[in-house]
Amino acid sequence: SVASGIPVRDYAVYFDSMSCCFSKALGAPVGSIISGTKDFIKEAYRIRKAWGGGMRQAGVLAAACLYALKNNIERLSEDHEKARMLAKAINENPNLEIGLDSVQTNILIFKPLNLSVEESIRKCKEEGLLLSVGKIDSLRAVTHLDVTFEDINKAIQIFNKIFV
Repeated sequence: SVASGIPVRDYAVYFDSMSCCFSKALGAPVGSIISGTKDFIKEAYRIRKAWGGGMRQAGVLAAACLYALKNNIERLSEDHEKARMLAKAINENPNLEIGLDSVQTNILIFKPLNLSVEESIRKCKEEGLLLSVGKIDSLRAVTHLDVTFEDINKAIQIFNKIFV
């Protein structure tokens, strides 16, 4: 919604249910929410109980989620800016491949051209940069609340060291 400028409610009209995770980009320690019809929520509640899900005295966590909703939505555009900054640097590296148009939010999927995915992940981890598998032949990087512009510059330096 932040990336497109389209309000969440405009997306929601096309679906019976939606979910939102409050951790990572929004900065809450844990928490997710689902929304839907009364019958859908009733069934979700039943399934949660059947599987033993639930927490007691979760108010402090709910407060963190509420804070995230009230204070961290607009700053998501900063995560998108960091992702674009990293994507541009990846695009300039001849041993990495990324579709710049595919970077719309805070998630980057890109291919290492001179190393395997596994070796890329291992070498980056040795340098303090955590990546994951994006697809079978691709890497995945995510920017979020705890990733600073300085971290992005460090990631770029690591990429330029490893992917030569």
